[in-house]
Amino acid sequence: MKYIWERENWFDFKYDDAALLKPLSELRILQGKLLGRVASLDIKLETEAQADVLVEEAIRTAGIEGQKLNRDAVRSSVAMRLGLPKGVGAQDRNVDGLVDILLDAVRFHNKPLTLERINGWHAALFPLGYSGLRKIKAGKLRGDEPMQVVSGPIGKEKVHFQAPPKEQLDREMRLFLKWWHSSYGHADGILRAAAVHLRFVTLHPYEDGNGRLARALTDMALAQDEKLKVRFYSVSSEIMKMRNEYYRILESVQRGRVDTTEWYLWFIKCVTASIEHSQDIIANVLTRVDFWNQHAQTLLNERQKKVINRILEAGYGNFTGGLTTRKYVSVAKTSRATAFREIADMLDKKILHQLPGKGRSVHYDLIWPRKNEDE
Repeated sequence: MKYIWERENWFDFKYDDAALLKPLSELRILQGKLLGRVASLDIKLETEAQADVLVEEAIRTAGIEGQKLNRDAVRSSVAMRLGLPKGVGAQDRNVDGLVDILLDAVRFHNKPLTLERINGWHAALFPLGYSGLRKIKAGKLRGDEPMQVVSGPIGKEKVHFQAPPKEQLDREMRLFLKWWHSSYGHADGILRAAAVHLRFVTLHPYEDGNGRLARALTDMALAQDEKLKVRFYSVSSEIMKMRNEYYRILESVQRGRVDTTEWYLWFIKCVTASIEHSQDIIANVLTRVDFWNQHAQTLLNERQKKVINRILEAGYGNFTGGLTTRKYVSVAKTSRATAFREIADMLDKKILHQLPGKGRSVHYDLIWPRKNEDE
């Protein structure tokens, strides 16, 4: 047997309970601390945090598949759906579709999961019926042709995995949906989310978009576990950081393995890292609120606000190399002369300060409210 799905009852994943006990317990403690912290946020801060996580999730889940989304378009789409100031991003139907899927999976996590619902998500991923230049069956299960995960140049492809054939797929999807409902409340929520992900990507039921749908279902399972209609951490962000390891472990487990402990351990590590990173996201939201409260009466134009928000979203010390005139021109979509003038204005208003050091370009950073208080 070459692949895991060729075994009878392959989806009854076997793992070492003892090996999972400690990391799972530590994850549960972290999860409890995070949920306790977000419970203390007011509705505005909670929505801001949710928006940041949703933007990150959308960008990273697409990025894992090699699709680069425009951050401004994603933020604008998220803001419109959460009732926040819309921003300046251009509308993108592909972005809107992905954001709608991620929101639907979490906001309506208790709504029955049906094949029609997943098909609808798939259609939303490919609103024009194309994946790149290739016409696909949007909103429908794949056809009779073999579904393989391959890499390498044409003529030298390496097959990493082959999914179940079409004649087996319909039955497998019925079993998956039946298990989804029967396992809810009867299995550990984190381990169930890990099983959801592994089982769906193994089925690979669509021509394209399987990874994004698997991660949406993972978020849905985690939302069911936490009984929350919002997400405060992005699993896709951590998968993106550990993408090579993610694909290696998937390939290892899917190639006929009986024991899937390695996958469960990796998934627990991934969710743990996601929650740890969420602390930074929440801290970033608080910093942004403090910054704009401090400058509530400061007159700034929309270009200046856009540049400031880009730096605030990156977080303290994460706007690589600091702000330069060239970066200002790129972000604000304006002329160099205007960039010089508007940067000088923000220096006068004590919003920016010049960073030390010499070079061909002068570098600036925000005067961060919380950081300066600490220093």
